[in-house]
Amino acid sequence: MNNRFTEVDGARLRGLRRARALSQRDLSRMTGIAFDTISRLETGKQRAQPRTIRKLADALGVEPRELMKGLRWAVSRG
Repeated sequence: MNNRFTEVDGARLRGLRRARALSQRDLSRMTGIAFDTISRLETGKQRAQPRTIRKLADALGVEPRELMKGLRWAVSRG
């Protein structure tokens, strides 16, 4: 993975988190990502490194691309 920062689809991240009945603090504990970072990602105030997206995706049980703005529609439907 490289060090490029990627815009996270904050609404998608928030929706997945809520669908799993997780608070931002719960997700923070599960991933080791700071609570305030999760909040900023959900509101679009911060971009994420690939490793951060991977941690969030793993915790939420989705592919990382499903959290990246503009890329989630590329997910295979088949």
